[in-house]
Amino acid sequence: MTREKELRLALVCYGGISLAVYMHGITKEIWRLARASRAFHAGTTPAGGSQGVYRALFQEIETETGLKLRVLVDIIAGASAGGINGVFLAQAISTGQSLEPLTDLWLDSADIEALIDPKQAPSHRFSKAWALPLAWMAARRDTIDATVEPGAREEVRAKLSHFIRSRWFEPPFGGERFTGMILDALDAMAAAPREPRLLPNGQPLDLFVTVTDFRGHPERLTLNSPPEVVETEHRVVVPFSDHGVTGETLAHPAELAFAARATSSFPGAFPPFMVGELDRVLTERNQSWSERGTFLKRILPRQAAANAAESAVLIDGSVLNNAPFRPAIDALRERPARRQVDRRFVYIDPHPGGAIHFDTSEAKTPGFFQTIIGAISELPRQQPIRDNLEDIAERSRQIERMRTIIAGIRPEVEKQVEDLFGYTLFLDSPTRARLTAWRQRAQAAAAKSAGYGYAAYGHLKITGVVETIADLLHHAGGEPGPQRWRGIRAHIAAAVTARGFDDMKPSFAGGASATTIAFLRTFDLGFRLRRLRLLARRITDLEGDQPEAELAPIRDAIYASLADYLECKRTDRYAALRKDVRLLRGDAGPLLDKLAAAMDLKALDERTEERLAAAFAGLTREVKRPILLSYLGFPYFDVATLPLLQG
Repeated sequence: MTREKELRLALVCYGGISLAVYMHGITKEIWRLARASRAFHAGTTPAGGSQGVYRALFQEIETETGLKLRVLVDIIAGASAGGINGVFLAQAISTGQSLEPLTDLWLDSADIEALIDPKQAPSHRFSKAWALPLAWMAARRDTIDATVEPGAREEVRAKLSHFIRSRWFEPPFGGERFTGMILDALDAMAAAPREPRLLPNGQPLDLFVTVTDFRGHPERLTLNSPPEVVETEHRVVVPFSDHGVTGETLAHPAELAFAARATSSFPGAFPPFMVGELDRVLTERNQSWSERGTFLKRILPRQAAANAAESAVLIDGSVLNNAPFRPAIDALRERPARRQVDRRFVYIDPHPGGAIHFDTSEAKTPGFFQTIIGAISELPRQQPIRDNLEDIAERSRQIERMRTIIAGIRPEVEKQVEDLFGYTLFLDSPTRARLTAWRQRAQAAAAKSAGYGYAAYGHLKITGVVETIADLLHHAGGEPGPQRWRGIRAHIAAAVTARGFDDMKPSFAGGASATTIAFLRTFDLGFRLRRLRLLARRITDLEGDQPEAELAPIRDAIYASLADYLECKRTDRYAALRKDVRLLRGDAGPLLDKLAAAMDLKALDERTEERLAAAFAGLTREVKRPILLSYLGFPYFDVATLPLLQG
């Protein structure tokens, strides 16, 4: 019997100025991989070329290991050349449209002569004849010969001459031309034959495109003295999501064109982007954009609040955020999971064959213009991604530490559970009622055995739940900035205290108060997720020793339940609370009640225990024992490890 596993890819597409066509080739190959995976699981014949190779690879993995691998691309973040290609890739994955029509468009429409604004181009072949020596110097033979294949060298020299003889000190490329080209590309994708969406239903695709706000907008910072200062923020992230639903398009074509044009408006090459440019192009094409105001308010909320969104000046996203890891990492919080998942971040650098040289024999001090250009343009775009990768590596190390600690304390936890219930525990057939009673009994025993340490654990849990609630409501409200998050958190914390949910009197060491227990049962989503993930890891530990046919039902029950709880982290679930969150300025009690009804964790608990009870009933003692001990022992594990996870 085969088992399934998902390889989920989060793409971070680096900005690359002139290598957008190269980036198109890379993203197109990733699209082919996703198509081959979909065809493999659907049992259909994949298209030719590399898709057949990928299909054969999936088949070989299944034959050799019994693992049916599914490759999903569900997070895409990009800047500049990576941003525009990320927009097209996300559109293809979300809708099932094809990237094939874009190759010819890139090669023809993105040609340097096609992009030059007619007003900036040389009027005839003798224009700026005095600049020809500069063109010859730029096209010196050794450079062209080293980087261009023989058949295209003369064409490259001609195009370079045309470019250098265009009008100076003004952007040579036409912004409206480029915007029209992007809309043409989206139209070509929509007109091509369409296949099914490349993600399962319910699995969202999130796209993040970075943009630089040239003038910036004010953001408040909380300090000590003075208590508050205002700084100017220039970084903007344009987010899109299909919320796991198949649609005609990821977003309105005008909105996708807005993001693609703004992120790739390289300073000096393209004029800065303003929404009026897009309006003019849409008018020429007789295209409407009914959600224009809503979109601008979502993307540029500060400017919209000041009635300045129309005059916002946007330039290349890679100026300040060339490798947008952070939004991709933050998107992990809303990922559903119905089977084992292996997450990988894929970093796409558009510098094929790049190398670092330390040639000290001819080391020279950079010249005047080289220093200025490097400081202003080149170096900011080439900042290393080491800090981002170290964050991901630290996250992985933390997970490994937790696994080591859990494995180390497991024998003692299992002994505590067996002493509490006795060996007859494994002779009884678990029902939903029994699982509920056993779980509550184990929770009380863990609190008692932890002593005064349980009070610290309780404080940490309450604080963590309050912050989780603040996160959910902050995302639901859609108001940007950390200051608003802090305000929501303060209102929630005040309501929790007013209702006595944080009753941490000394007796808490022997277990929480009834009001605190009720609060945690209503809102403690993290506890449920940690418990199910512990069970999922225990299943993984057993895979080498137990038959797949026996593990499959309990694994399916665990991941189905995990998916239900993960849905509670998605912003869409709380869309009806948006207005209430935005109006929150005082008592948060009524809003807490509405959030509790929207989460409905008690109903999820009942469904989860029904699934688990049904799955436990079919297990042999050798499989049931370690899984049941992990389920009932989870409160002991959580008391020991939650402080190490910092909540």
